[in-house]
Amino acid sequence: MDRELLVVGVNHQSAPVGVREGLALTDQKVDEMNRRLCDVGGVDEAAVVSTCNRVEVIACASDGDATCGRIADVFRAQQPAIGPAIDAMLYTHRDREAVRHVFRVASSLDSMVVGEPQILGQLKDFYARAASVGSTGTVLHRCFHKAFSVAKRVRTETAIAARAVSVGSAAVELAARIFDRLEDKTTMLIGAGEMGELAARQLVASGVGGLMVTNRTFDRAVELARDFGGTPIPFERFPRYLPMADIVIGATAATGFILTKDAIQLAVKERKGKPIFCVDVSVPRNFDPQINDVDNVYLYDVDDLSEVAEDNLSERAREADKAEKIVLAEVESFWRWFSQLEVVPTIVALRSKLEVIRSTELERARAEMGSLTSRQSAALDSMSEAIINKILHDPITRLKANDRREELFLVDALRALFAVDDSEES
Repeated sequence: MDRELLVVGVNHQSAPVGVREGLALTDQKVDEMNRRLCDVGGVDEAAVVSTCNRVEVIACASDGDATCGRIADVFRAQQPAIGPAIDAMLYTHRDREAVRHVFRVASSLDSMVVGEPQILGQLKDFYARAASVGSTGTVLHRCFHKAFSVAKRVRTETAIAARAVSVGSAAVELAARIFDRLEDKTTMLIGAGEMGELAARQLVASGVGGLMVTNRTFDRAVELARDFGGTPIPFERFPRYLPMADIVIGATAATGFILTKDAIQLAVKERKGKPIFCVDVSVPRNFDPQINDVDNVYLYDVDDLSEVAEDNLSERAREADKAEKIVLAEVESFWRWFSQLEVVPTIVALRSKLEVIRSTELERARAEMGSLTSRQSAALDSMSEAIINKILHDPITRLKANDRREELFLVDALRALFAVDDSEES
């Protein structure tokens, strides 16, 4: 069967945050989409990845051109308001390029901030979700696990993560650029999940003067505030504490605006015009974009953080080059395995068929020749085996040395010419 690896999706380079948040999926929606994709014609296996910076479908499929189109239709159905415009934002990777893309994503070479550590954990989570609903099989199991090992090699053998920052720490770095110093500044962290915790850790390391933590689950706010010497704030009361905040970071999983323009206006009025720096690291966005219209309020979202990432790219370029070489070598390793999914069974089936012919004809020859010494019998057996091996040598070498598309063509031709069927392969 002519199977391909495909990646169809959008990321921070191809689509703005407004489109990505419209495509972003909750855990339940991820499970539903994984099941739905398995019903799409041509899709054998599928896994959805949905993070702040990307929404992608990784699939093993047949009839690649048509299947890519059907997967694109799934994206269009999810963002009907955009219509055909989404086509220009969707990218497609196939075969080796698809494998390379997955390995680069896992290794954080395709991240907004190259070297950030979060994506590997996220990728593991999305793989586990796909596996739990049965949408992955042999090929994607191997692809994801190989991606995880590639990411480990990159982190072990290069220094790409030495200066790496997460989206949360990039936000803190941007805040440090806005303010001359952070020691006398107070930060309010809205959201105490993983992203919020990373931001808090970086803030404390940067010597921020004060930290307020609020979260829908108050116990979690208390826990995080205790860990970093901050003050927990009840979620329903956090607007009252906004006037005390110089920096406000949003990092929740909410689907609507948590921080409104009215709330910020009241806070600025009470602060007598002192500026407030707001960073929204959530997708979907937590802060109303109209906040940016308020005097002395500066709002940045995840796309704005790309400027921070750009400043670090040159410092990591040499290590990234090393990482890219590791990825390319591992792509070839995986591709040899993937190609053999089609080639090896065919070779085994052909060899088995020729062995049956050899054995049958050998026994017939022995019967006609009469009594043979053990040495003569062994010589006859060895000669017939050598003939089979020499016949198979060139076809096998040719099958293993070609591009996958040519390999598949040759496999089909070989099966037809030698009448190798599924029953012989099994």
